[in-house]
Amino acid sequence: MFFRMVIQALVRQWKKMAMIAFTIALGASLATAMLNVMFDVGDKVNQELKTYGANIRVVPETASILSDIYGIEDSQAQYLKEAELGKIKTIFWSFNIVDFAPYLEGKAFLSGASSGFSGGTGSDGASETGEGEDVSVFGTWFSHHMELPTGETLDTGMKAMKTWWTMDGSWLGDDDFDGALVGIGLAEKMGIKVGDIISLRNEAGAVGVSGAGAASECNFTVRGIFDAGGDEDDYVYVNLSSAQELFSKQGLISSIDVSALTTPDNELARRAAQDPQSLNMVDWDTWYCTAYVSSICYQLQEVISNSSAKAVRQVAESEGAILNKTQLLMLLITILSMIGSALGISNLVTASVMERSQEIGLMKAVGAYNGSVMALVLTEILITAVIGAAAGYFAGLGFAQIIGQSVFDSNINIKLTVIPIVAILIFVVTMAGSIPSIRMLLHLEPAEVLHGR
Repeated sequence: MFFRMVIQALVRQWKKMAMIAFTIALGASLATAMLNVMFDVGDKVNQELKTYGANIRVVPETASILSDIYGIEDSQAQYLKEAELGKIKTIFWSFNIVDFAPYLEGKAFLSGASSGFSGGTGSDGASETGEGEDVSVFGTWFSHHMELPTGETLDTGMKAMKTWWTMDGSWLGDDDFDGALVGIGLAEKMGIKVGDIISLRNEAGAVGVSGAGAASECNFTVRGIFDAGGDEDDYVYVNLSSAQELFSKQGLISSIDVSALTTPDNELARRAAQDPQSLNMVDWDTWYCTAYVSSICYQLQEVISNSSAKAVRQVAESEGAILNKTQLLMLLITILSMIGSALGISNLVTASVMERSQEIGLMKAVGAYNGSVMALVLTEILITAVIGAAAGYFAGLGFAQIIGQSVFDSNINIKLTVIPIVAILIFVVTMAGSIPSIRMLLHLEPAEVLHGR
């Protein structure tokens, strides 16, 4: 009898129940979309931010000590080994390493040997000028294919980490040992154009690590002029092996820029960053097995000899702040959608109870208890809520994918943990929205409603 009355009530009031289901579906869809995006947004935001540069820098340990104690930026005090670069992808969080690029930095005297400069003829037959200046030269990988110690292959380099650079000309290829990229500031100052030939001379004239004399002057063809919008605009970039030959540092590098997907820092991560040895065993395991920027730095130091890995704090802290604010925004949207649904349910259910006041009064007059009448009304509402929540959940999955494609240009991973969360939210919202109508129902007097008062 009870369920027959429920079904008849639903059939008689199908339009109003459909509105209640639609209101719940809207709230459920928005909550589903926001929660799925919120749980998946960490990797998506990190991936987007990786296009704006590295968040970890690895330098020789001696250079790090000089910088920390004396504030001296001297990455030439010691060198890292190029042969150890493959070990970066062997750490615990290797899959979080998106890209990395080694650098060999040095000072060289830049002079021209092309139409960009005027002057006499050099020993190589090209016109050159006596004018020039000392410039910072960086050797690096631009798009390097390497074999990893694990047997896998990897394509990495500076090109993937400097996507915001604007380039007049083209990037260097991995086998372009005679090409160079010149910053726009230096190019304008020296009158350098794409296609010009420049000469870089290492005036130190060092002897190579093998003991044999190495070339201290090399000519390069300018393949591109880049605009980085920073200090790099006064630098010259060449392939790593070309810089190693120029500076007689075969097999050596000055630093490594690493772009890694990280988890925002918390109190544990900050304590570990100051002194990992101060952690107890439980905290150590938690920290080491979480992708904090400090734990990834620590693991990089474990595999790169005599190195010190530091977070680029401006980037790392910005990532955490942006991620936290993005997740907070989505959580607030979810909460506000639930409040809106509760208000809509409250109005609709209250209107339904008012329309059925004589029916409810008659039920009470023939002996129905408040509990029985309340159970009847709540059962009707909960059945409607289940239908609306199911429809809203699947609609929310579609909204999540639309958000993923529009904002992050990728699909949002569906999180099964969202299902019970949405179910609990809908239950709480439905009950909260039903409170005014239940209070009205409990205070309803049969004699008054049956007499039309």
